[in-house]
Amino acid sequence: MDRGSALYRQYLAGDEEGMYGLIREYRDGLAMFLMGFVHDASAAEQLAEDTFVRLAVKKPHDSGKGSFKTWLYTIGRNIALDDLRKTRRERTVPLEAAALSVEERSLEDAYIRDERRRAVRRAMERLSGDHRQILFLVYFEELSLKDAAKVMRRSTHAAEALAMRARQALKKELEREGIDHEDL
Repeated sequence: MDRGSALYRQYLAGDEEGMYGLIREYRDGLAMFLMGFVHDASAAEQLAEDTFVRLAVKKPHDSGKGSFKTWLYTIGRNIALDDLRKTRRERTVPLEAAALSVEERSLEDAYIRDERRRAVRRAMERLSGDHRQILFLVYFEELSLKDAAKVMRRSTHAAEALAMRARQALKKELEREGIDHEDL
């Protein structure tokens, strides 16, 4: 049993601290994942909150067949898709630049790293929704291809093929930005 499952069971047993632990553990990653759907940080935060509200109010059953994170992200994805269907409009807001790290050795190195991050974010924004999703799940959330496939409701083989095409598409977009993908 993973930590998320343990916290959820703790909440279901009546301990509110279990839900607080889930929120602390998964809120930021879930919101970043949902941002790929709505392209709006505040809307993504709201959808993440809606996901936790659904857990708290409806108390759905986690079968325990996969990781809790995969199950939670699937619920969040479904909520985001429902929201998009209801609003029928696309929300777009430019991604915020990544903050410079205090530990950077020099301002020039920090600037170069920041520019590369922005270039990757810009390149990812130009990818299709499925390509963006698979790359985010696999590389930023560090889900296995099998778990990413479950979140995206695809077979593992289809997720592998999608990930390969997404990496190729990202490479082309980075080349358009003038960045050699091996420099990252």
